[in-house]
Amino acid sequence: MDLGDLIGFEAVLPSLRAGNKKQVLQEIAARAARLTSLDERNIFEGFVQRERLGPTGVGHGVAIPHVALDALDRTMGVFARLERPIDFGATDGQPVDLIVALLSPADAGADHLKALARTARVLRDAKLAERLRTSRDPDALYALLTHSVEPDAA
Repeated sequence: MDLGDLIGFEAVLPSLRAGNKKQVLQEIAARAARLTSLDERNIFEGFVQRERLGPTGVGHGVAIPHVALDALDRTMGVFARLERPIDFGATDGQPVDLIVALLSPADAGADHLKALARTARVLRDAKLAERLRTSRDPDALYALLTHSVEPDAA
């Protein structure tokens, strides 16, 4: 299983520097706005509103912030590997350094939930997460995210 239909190469942020959750969400919103031609502020505010409902840190250093947007026609993602882990309110209390932000059409319903579940499943793979953490190369990160990797493959 991979995230190839959600994340394009240009949606990979290999070495994001941010001091807090707000800065991370701003940077991700900026990248998503460039990729979708949607308003950056609307994307950012959507992420912030979602975080107010409850943190999107899912544990083990991973967060999956997500937003539903009226003007979007398909679900897409932005991947960020943080230079330094930050507090994202994760359920296990661990700081986050791997993020896949999902943007879905407002009427996506079950497709949005499936994308969230698939993203969580992919990032739950400890070996994959470790490979993502140790690489700063955009090509390598993209390949790891978008190709099924056998557990012992390099």
